[in-house]
Amino acid sequence: MPIRQVCRCFFPSNFRNFACLKTLQKYLTTQVLATSLLTVVVFTFVLLLGNVLKEILALLIAGHARFGLVIEAIVLLIPFVLVFALPMGMLTATLLVFGRFSADQELTAARASGISLLSLIMPVLLLSLLCSAVSALMSMELGPRSRVAYLNLRFQLQADLANVQLPEGRFITISTNYIFYTEKNQDGKMDNVMVDCLDRNTTLVAPRAEIEFNTTNQQCILNLFEARSITRLTNGVPAVTSFSHVSIPINLNLAKSQSSKPGITDMTFGQLQDELNQLQQPMPQTTSTNESAGPVHGEPKAPENFIERVRVEIQRQLAFSFASFGFALVGIPLGIRVHRRETNIGVAIALVLVLIYYSFIILAEELSFRPEFSPHLIVWLPNFIFQAVGAVLLWRANRGT
Repeated sequence: MPIRQVCRCFFPSNFRNFACLKTLQKYLTTQVLATSLLTVVVFTFVLLLGNVLKEILALLIAGHARFGLVIEAIVLLIPFVLVFALPMGMLTATLLVFGRFSADQELTAARASGISLLSLIMPVLLLSLLCSAVSALMSMELGPRSRVAYLNLRFQLQADLANVQLPEGRFITISTNYIFYTEKNQDGKMDNVMVDCLDRNTTLVAPRAEIEFNTTNQQCILNLFEARSITRLTNGVPAVTSFSHVSIPINLNLAKSQSSKPGITDMTFGQLQDELNQLQQPMPQTTSTNESAGPVHGEPKAPENFIERVRVEIQRQLAFSFASFGFALVGIPLGIRVHRRETNIGVAIALVLVLIYYSFIILAEELSFRPEFSPHLIVWLPNFIFQAVGAVLLWRANRGT
């Protein structure tokens, strides 16, 4: 909207100011919506390329997948990447639109006519809340479901026995008294493995592990290397013992029955709540004695670090829902302060802010097995910081300082 048209519509009459306010609100909202759609498309395309090129395109080139399967994989991933692309698009749009609005002196003309910044941006803030509602739907329901469908499609192309029976990122009951978890499983070679021994109140942790499969008797052995045994004693002090090698038999039928269960990061909000309730329920255990731990009685719950991992994912999905609103609160005054028309400046600032925001999420996920640090609360810190800083910057921008 040229500055001349803005100035031409400003007259002393309150009625005229109201009409001009509506015109400017419509103009800003339309610009933010159009720019958001464009940037969301760009970010979605980039994120899709990162996933598809890494996992599916190599199979297409090797002749193990049809072109139609690549298209199907892309379509399935769209709701999942929109979880990240929507907030990034809203932040970039507010930075670009309000940067141009300030650089063209249109904001100065609006203030000269008595129209405040807060009255101008109300529809844009409402648009960000609508974007947050869509993000909540994507983050808590559609995104995880589409991700699971995509992983199932990928498993159809890459499945091998070890990966199917013990998939990464999932809690699997591999025997009557063992719960298994690994961060990575590549062709049966696993990294950062955790096995909870329910009958001994002990957790085994190993930096690497391998699957040994005997085709003759259909027996599967989980071999842990450089493992540490952490036993929870009755006095609350853990006893730590190191082992160079530990072997655990795996019940393939029991593990296979759970392999269709989605990973923690791929569960919907409802599935995560069910998982949390299940982990918090007491697990039946027979009374046993251990020379180092003493007698163990009762029905223990799953370890707190297992429970905290699920709790972090629940809070992450909720926190992501408010990212668009926080980004809009920061993007509007920051775009006005930057006072630049160049698109590359706005995109660069948006990427820096996104990096800051998601660094808190990554930190919380890294600490998800350390409940003493309350990582489920860390995921909310970027929302509180961005909204608080954005509110202060908006207040100062509205005053013209």
